[in-house]
Amino acid sequence: MDMSYNPFSLSGKIILVTGAASGIGRATAIECSKMGASVIITDIREDGLAETLHLLEKGDGEHRMITCDLTIDEDLERMMTFLPVLDGMVNNAGITKPLPVKFINRVDIEKILSINALAPIYLTQKLLRKKKLGRGASIVFTVSIGGVYTVAHGNTMYGVSKGALHVFMKNAALELASMGIRCNSVNPGMIETNLVAGKQYSEEDREKDMKTYPLKRYGKPEEVALGIVYLLSDASSFVTGHSLIIDGGKTLY
Repeated sequence: MDMSYNPFSLSGKIILVTGAASGIGRATAIECSKMGASVIITDIREDGLAETLHLLEKGDGEHRMITCDLTIDEDLERMMTFLPVLDGMVNNAGITKPLPVKFINRVDIEKILSINALAPIYLTQKLLRKKKLGRGASIVFTVSIGGVYTVAHGNTMYGVSKGALHVFMKNAALELASMGIRCNSVNPGMIETNLVAGKQYSEEDREKDMKTYPLKRYGKPEEVALGIVYLLSDASSFVTGHSLIIDGGKTLY
């Protein structure tokens, strides 16, 4: 038996991870580095990126960071000049904000849609036009169960933005299949990140919500990251257009 055999290995692959300054993005970059990838991380927050870069596994891969605001075209164009041809890309950057229907306003709508939906769509398009995605590349989108199911009150615009990304992933998977490029998503439930911690939840509400999960807890960033590693790896070479739900059983009800 070849003890070195690992279909989940990312050795020799170059992976771009957006929103890598914290949370799922940081965990994904770390897990990719552990699996042997050369990881390029990007985020708007330079200090958080530097911390993530320091945490990456120092193996065969060569890692670097690029500070970039994905909602600004000039920043995207500048980043393109620094990128090699990629084997994988994780569209992870995003924001959340509770916004009940009667309080929807143009400013919040435009910000949420710009970061959660338009930015990853434009980034994917630019990478394709600049020929920065190699044949056989894998694109993974961090969506949410909230983009596919109705799971929480006040989640309307976040759900709309993630729903748009979900539909884009499905259509991109169909269009890019002829190029050998796979597109998939991870759809997490509540994950213990700063994004979630920043919500205005009382401890009582948090405990009540956690009980709606069959596993009686929220997920960890690395649990989502490992799902992303699978979708980036050759272990998922016949998987495209798939939404991998990682929600502790939340959507079973």
